Amino acid sequence: MSRPVRAVELLAVSALLVVVAGCGSRLPESDFEDRATAPVPSGEGGAPIPVGIITSATSPVGGSAFTGPRDGAKAYFERLNERGGIDGRKVEVHTCDDGGSGVGNNECVHQLVDEEEVVALVATTSMEYAGAARVSGARVPDIGGQPIGSAYDTYPHLYGIYGSLAPRDGKPGWDGKLYGGTEVYRYFKREQGARTAAVVSYNQSASAAYARLVKRGLEAEGYKVVTEQVDFALPNFRAAAADLKEQGADLVFDAMDTHGNAQLCEAMDDVGAKVTAKVTNVQNWTSSVADDYKDAPRCRNALWATGASRNYEDEDQPEVRAFRAALKGKALSQWHLEGWAAALWFTDAAKSCRGDVTRACVDRFMNRGEPYTARGLLLPVTYEQRAEPPKTRRTCLSVARWKDSEGWVTQGEMDKNCFEVPQLSYQP
Repeated sequence: MSRPVRAVELLAVSALLVVVAGCGSRLPESDFEDRATAPVPSGEGGAPIPVGIITSATSPVGGSAFTGPRDGAKAYFERLNERGGIDGRKVEVHTCDDGGSGVGNNECVHQLVDEEEVVALVATTSMEYAGAARVSGARVPDIGGQPIGSAYDTYPHLYGIYGSLAPRDGKPGWDGKLYGGTEVYRYFKREQGARTAAVVSYNQSASAAYARLVKRGLEAEGYKVVTEQVDFALPNFRAAAADLKEQGADLVFDAMDTHGNAQLCEAMDDVGAKVTAKVTNVQNWTSSVADDYKDAPRCRNALWATGASRNYEDEDQPEVRAFRAALKGKALSQWHLEGWAAALWFTDAAKSCRGDVTRACVDRFMNRGEPYTARGLLLPVTYEQRAEPPKTRRTCLSVARWKDSEGWVTQGEMDKNCFEVPQLSYQP
């Protein structure tokens, strides 16, 4: 079974970042000339194994927008160290906040790769991954990062949480184009009988571009599509909600932030718009839904989320139980769980080195061509280098819906929610 190219779903995140963030400049390439990496001592009880986590912990979109993967990875490593680490060696975690800028990201890469000489980066979540080429050039494996941009479909030695089939030869995807499937739209058509979908966006270029991509996918699956656009500065969500009610929309997709979604939901409740599903992405798959949508109870209970990782509420799964126990008492999110999975991925790679944990050894494990599931937390993640993009692909997805009495409730087994769907191109 193959893995979907899921990075397209995070274009919604990228679209919102462009709304509020400017472009950071790069540091001179001379600042990042290759340096040899000193060997790390091996053997039980040896020196700690250094890993790095780069996060846009402070950024124009707020302090908590990107920290979930970091916190999930740190929780895993803390638990691992309490149990003796890797072959008796503790994992030493070095974190760096890039501030959401390209300059800050390059500084973090310099600090972690050149100064701290980390064995790998883990759970990278950067608004602008300007230092990706430097990481790749230093042959530092970057494991389980969130593909907010196109870096994980561009450079070797970078392994995003959702996999890639692209050549990764220094250019994004295939001739500058990436590809994503229509499995989300197929799911709601087949499982929920949806036929009419509304797509709501801001009147801002990146948001509108993502909305057009969603519209293309829906139309490829035979939906009637209703488009609604609101002003970014002074949005009239009530008018959009009234129109999608009038058009009889079964589903609502969007290219907006959580605040915009909450306002749209309030407007939908106010005008009496009832839908089968208000569909959101993995970044909004959190335990804070009750607070985020507190003024929209009907719409809140129509929220559905799709992704490529196991629902953090699935306590019947051993690794989910371990995750929840480690983060007990904290607000949970799907990005927390994916950060945990990224740290587990690194740990399995490091254990394969049998004590002599080096960048090259970890990279060999990552590049071995076998699907990885993080003990059932992820749909099988594969990295290949196909010369041509696939026209169709069998893809699977995890699905959950929100219920006030239960939280996020899993809808079907994720490795059975699978469809043979077309792969549509888009510009990163």
